[in-house]
Parts: sequence; structure tokens; C-alpha cells
Amino acid sequence: MTPVIDVRGVHRIYDSGGVPTHALRGVTLQVQRGEFLCIMGPSGSGKSTLMNILGCLDTPTSGTYLLEGLDVSKLDDDELARIRAARIGFVFQSFNLLPRSTVMRNVMLPLLYTDVPRADRERRACEALGAVGLPAEYYDHRSNELSGGQMQRVAIARALVNDPALVLADEPTGNLDSATSEVVMRTFLKMREAGKTVVLITHDAEVATWADRCVHIRDGRLLTDEQERELVARSASRGRGRT
Repeated sequence: MTPVIDVRGVHRIYDSGGVPTHALRGVTLQVQRGEFLCIMGPSGSGKSTLMNILGCLDTPTSGTYLLEGLDVSKLDDDELARIRAARIGFVFQSFNLLPRSTVMRNVMLPLLYTDVPRADRERRACEALGAVGLPAEYYDHRSNELSGGQMQRVAIARALVNDPALVLADEPTGNLDSATSEVVMRTFLKMREAGKTVVLITHDAEVATWADRCVHIRDGRLLTDEQERELVARSASRGRGRT
């Protein structure tokens, strides 16, 4: 079966005032259809750069990225925009909803620039909102009238409305309390059970336990579980040695 994500030897180097900065160093990663993957790493580890490449918001300096078998690492900006619109759903920590627009309009937003008729846009938005468990009584509310957990469920519904191959979530529980975070994570589980591929970035080890698999990134490199445990043990040992 063709993986949804197939990253092969990807490097990303930025030019910072003539000084090269290696954000990713030879990352290789596969994610299968219907898998729920968590990417963990400290600030500056390269996890956001990797997420941007997976989401076709950036391209590798070298290496290959296949999305459902399509090599997207060599596409131009217009082609990448079409891929994002049709095959990728995004969920952000800050929700990124239009505050004065209704829930329905926010969810339909990705469909406004397509040839999908309005009746079909509304039907698909209702289906997406139903999938995340938001009661119909909220559909006509403005997004700024909702709680944080409700706003995040609207954001997840918006990510689902195009029936994407891949859903990317960047710290989706970062602004939520623990009870609301659990509701949101159960929503991601339902997406995975429905066959969606979910990749989530977090620094929260408790959130990571919801995923099928967790990978760690440090200094632009993906680590094995054994390497990550060794680094954590070394850090703990240094901490005990301080006086």
C-alpha cells in the first residue's frame, strides 16, 4: 500500500544572513493511511519546519517528499497551493477562525474558491460538524461566541470539509484546559477510526499518548525511541549532578 507520507532523506537549509542554518538533516519518515502519528521535540528542534514541508507550505532543499505517491518536493507555488486545498487539512493552536463569521461559514471557507455548489458546501459543512460532535444549535453562532473547545472542533471540521488525505495539527490543545483537551483528542481518534491520516505536533507527553506512534526530533534529526530515552537519561543525570 502506498504511504500517505513518504519522506526520504529530506534536508532543509535556510540562509540566515549568509550563514546556512540546517533546520532538517536527512529526515526519513513514512506514515500509512489511517495512522495517527505524533511528532515531539523541543523548541528549535525542526518540528515546525517538518510540519511546513508535510503541509506543502515549504519545500525541501534536498531529498524527496511523496504525498500519496505524488512527488510534491519539486512542485511550484501554484501547484502546491492546489495540493493544500484539495488534499491537506490544517488545525492550529490559535484556531484561525473568522471571529465575526458563523460556524457554518468558517467551515465552508475552504470550499468557497472551488466549483462546489452552495447546497453541497452546506451539506459537507454539516457533515464535518457532525463528525466532530458539535450540536446543530451552534451552527449559526459566530465563532467568537464559542468556548475554546468548541472553536477547536469547528477548526477540525474546517480541516475535514475537503475530505483531505492528510490532517496536520500543530499544538491543537495548547490553548485548552485538560478536560477540553481530552474532548479534542477524542475527536482526532474518531478521525483516525474513520480512516483519516493524522499527524500532530506537540510538546506535551500526555497528548502524545493518544497517538498510534510517536517520533522525536532534535537538532533536525528524527531519533529512534532508544536514542530519545538515552538523551533524556543524560539530561536527567546532568540535572542530578548540579548543586
